[in-house]
Amino acid sequence: MAAQETNPDIMDSSQSSSDENDALINDLPSAMFWDVMQIKKWQGFWFEPGLIKCAMKFNSSFDAKHDDVLLASSPKTGTTWLKALCLCILHQNHNIPENEDLLTKDNPQYHVQTIESSIYSTKPTPDLYGTSSPRLFHTHLPFSFLPDSIKNTSCKIVCVARNPKDTLVSLWNFFNSIFRANQEPYPLEKAVEEFCRGVHQYGPYFENVLSYWLESRKRPEKILFLKYEEMIKDPKGEVKKLALFLGKPIENEEDLEKVVWRCSLDRLRNLEVNKNGSVIYGVPNGSYFRKGMVGDWKNYLNSEMEDRINQTTLIKFQGSGLEFDN
Repeated sequence: MAAQETNPDIMDSSQSSSDENDALINDLPSAMFWDVMQIKKWQGFWFEPGLIKCAMKFNSSFDAKHDDVLLASSPKTGTTWLKALCLCILHQNHNIPENEDLLTKDNPQYHVQTIESSIYSTKPTPDLYGTSSPRLFHTHLPFSFLPDSIKNTSCKIVCVARNPKDTLVSLWNFFNSIFRANQEPYPLEKAVEEFCRGVHQYGPYFENVLSYWLESRKRPEKILFLKYEEMIKDPKGEVKKLALFLGKPIENEEDLEKVVWRCSLDRLRNLEVNKNGSVIYGVPNGSYFRKGMVGDWKNYLNSEMEDRINQTTLIKFQGSGLEFDN
């Protein structure tokens, strides 16, 4: 059988589009994130330049299926926990033995990949359409960046969000562990100021979170908005709500307790697979599990830092009805 020929017009068009995107990205406003990484401002948000190209490709080419589930979160707001829970609810029998549990084999970040940074950064892009249903993906992108095929179909979105002060402290610890492992940590007062100004990877946090909150108020049947603090306070109640939203209700109390335990941060943190190795970009699996507690910011922020974040939160969320426990 003769080899299939590649259409040169398609190749030229693709190359032309890529060159145009490169030129666009080069001209965007830029800043340095923590003195180690260049970020660019695109459509009101800050990203590492390579992420912008991936986000463009995701937005223009992704074709959603009606039963897809997209998880959304600003970084360090409960992403890994949500991935583990949805994986268990959608793709595992609640009574499987320990040695068949997917969470014992790989980190949740491997099983539910962040679509713009893990999938669309791979060349060639993996075949997403041969994956068994329901497909489960994740994004850190704000709602406005999502493809129309996600916004306008019946696929569901689950967003998890967290108190901004705990989010900032978790971001600070996480990025220090990656970028400044053998150095003094980045000055916390500078990290607070940049967080409040929104000049950080995937920032601004406030507009990202607000985009999903407001959309969830308009379309609660499409978007479930979870708060990290409420998941900590009432894990069984929140997991039950999540499972019902995903169309996989858990009526049996014992099954519910199994899911909560299997995905608990204490268990995940102590699994052998999360003590060693890495999933993407050489980030250690263990770095995805720190304290996971509510109010840890009190151990880091002084009164001036607390007030700066509180005032920013008040202004950004004013009139939205969105509030977080401290």
